[in-house]
Amino acid sequence: MPRKKTEVTAPMALRDACIVAAQEVIAERGIENLSLRDVARKLGVSHQAPYRHYPSRDHLLAEVMRRCFQRFAAHLDARRRYEDPEQDLNSLGLQYLTYAQEHPLEYRLMFSTTWPAAALEMDVVGDATHAFDVLRGVLKRMHGDSAAMRETVDLDAMYIWSTVHGLAGVMNSQCVGMLDIKASVLKRATRHAMDRMGVGLRGAG
Repeated sequence: MPRKKTEVTAPMALRDACIVAAQEVIAERGIENLSLRDVARKLGVSHQAPYRHYPSRDHLLAEVMRRCFQRFAAHLDARRRYEDPEQDLNSLGLQYLTYAQEHPLEYRLMFSTTWPAAALEMDVVGDATHAFDVLRGVLKRMHGDSAAMRETVDLDAMYIWSTVHGLAGVMNSQCVGMLDIKASVLKRATRHAMDRMGVGLRGAG
């Protein structure tokens, strides 16, 4: 089957087109096979063209990851908001899981990919922190924003993140569909986990 070609059109500058093409290469061939040469070939441009914007393959990968974190944070920010912080936290968890289910490649790039050295140079951590701060913001509404509560906020954030991240991995896996688990259980699993997490947080308080 011939490889899909990404056209560089007027509204899509080469810099942005390289990001789209890079994600397509990763989806088709795996992250270990990402190269600027393959991106150029997919775009139908000279092999040197991507180097105008990305000095190396790792710089391109870092930019792909950075934009994934930006879209992820925007998705979390777009959740349905609630005055009650516990309800808002539940909404945030569901929004997180929706992103993981609807964008599995981007989710893996953010959380299951070794960061290239260029990621620090390009401040990918700043965009990752922005996403984490969405969760921190809700927890600060629950615990308060004093210096004394910062450690509690981050401890609860790590607990929530690990719980939701684990659930996302399970629900996205092939394995869960092969097990002898009723469809009704799988349908209820997300809500059940979120409810149990809420019980845990209330108990800790």
